[in-house]
Amino acid sequence: MAADRVILGWDLGGANIKATRLEDGAVRDVVQWPCPLWQGLHRLDEVLALACRRWPDAMRAGHAVTMTGEMADLFPHRQAGVEALAQAMSRRFGARVAFFAGAAGWREQARVSRDWAHIASANWMASASLAAACTDQGMLVDIGTTTSDLIPIVDGKVRAQGRDDAGRLASGELVYLGAARTPLCALARRIAFEGTEYNVMNELFATTADVYRLTGELPAEHDPHPSADGGPKTDAATRQRLARMIGRDARDAAPAAWLAFAHAWRRAQLDELAVNLRRVADGVGLPADAPLIGAGCGRFLARELAVRLARPYRAFEALAGIAPEHAEWAQVCAPSVAVAVLRWQDREAGRGVRTREMTLRCRQAGAEPAGTEASWS
Repeated sequence: MAADRVILGWDLGGANIKATRLEDGAVRDVVQWPCPLWQGLHRLDEVLALACRRWPDAMRAGHAVTMTGEMADLFPHRQAGVEALAQAMSRRFGARVAFFAGAAGWREQARVSRDWAHIASANWMASASLAAACTDQGMLVDIGTTTSDLIPIVDGKVRAQGRDDAGRLASGELVYLGAARTPLCALARRIAFEGTEYNVMNELFATTADVYRLTGELPAEHDPHPSADGGPKTDAATRQRLARMIGRDARDAAPAAWLAFAHAWRRAQLDELAVNLRRVADGVGLPADAPLIGAGCGRFLARELAVRLARPYRAFEALAGIAPEHAEWAQVCAPSVAVAVLRWQDREAGRGVRTREMTLRCRQAGAEPAGTEASWS
């Protein structure tokens, strides 16, 4: 495959790096690498080196980048984070890198400092824009390892009320609850075990990964980060971490009791997500029959939410027409898929050309198209 027909889409997170390879507009590979960015930018460099080994033509391909990693406490503020991540990508891949700026279009490295606020944490807009191009009504429910995005789509337009993380936290469209990295003490103040209610210990004794590992809903490949105590991820060790949350030991009860306890935590997370989902849906008047569009490693929770709220369910990867062999990782890495596809469509339409597709997507975001700026030649 000629390198000029290849686009690599990147979602630079604070804990994981997700990447998608597009060839002639079709998804050919999707991958996620753990990247504890708070430990230093060298972690990103290590992942980029792995990517170059996986895709030897990466230095000659086009690159479409979105991010959330600027929030890592490695950086003094978000602007510094955006600039540092953009510089790292440009150092590695040169001028063939374009940064997704939501409704503002695409930005090359030279414009990153000026337009950093459009680039910061815009990955949800990429996923939602692709979903909105495929359905008139719905709610994108992307539940990742750390956070959940609840993005309404009405009349084929993205109807998010918030534009940045702060705004989306206020609107309920961003919920800091995920399927792997969330400390359990964030889910409830009191919880029941074998008929008794307990105050929850506000300690990092266990995470949601422990819950969904025990329920069998979180595959090992979506559980790459160390456990809360750095211990093994066996069922026995997982039960012990859960027990600590209420001052108990795993040996105090049978395995079935701890499985039931895991399901209690699961219900607590679903309760909080449902509250926010209803808030977002009511805020935009989402039709009652609009489906939930599930994505992320926690999409099993999105499916459960659809049942709870009596809404249809659609899978992101099916909605976007992803081939079955790439479907599993495409839904986990939805923003990297979306940013690659959007960039491919814009490139094929021609740089700076005001196409129907680009106009549609920008109207979905509530803004006029700003064109594309990054060079691909």
